[in-house]
Amino acid sequence: MVPLWMYLVVAAALFCLGAYGVLARRNAVAILMGVELMLNAVNINLVAFWRYQAPLNMAGQAFVAFIFVIAAAEAAVGLAIIISVYRSRRSVIVEDIDLLKW
Repeated sequence: MVPLWMYLVVAAALFCLGAYGVLARRNAVAILMGVELMLNAVNINLVAFWRYQAPLNMAGQAFVAFIFVIAAAEAAVGLAIIISVYRSRRSVIVEDIDLLKW
């Protein structure tokens, strides 16, 4: 049986990679990929704590399914916005997107 701390280390490493991807990248698609990595790290934590704390209670799996739905919706809406911005600006560099500025 794998101990809980190993799951937590993997999830922390995955979250750090996602945070680095969000903070260091200029491309909007890469930033969305970083957010997806961070959501998957949260899912690993939820499943690990569910397994070690209350395996008979299905609340952990319900939260994970809810986060999967949110991640899919975030990816669809984010990609739609990125495609719209690319069509109008011909760039997906986040610093070049200033649509709300006067």
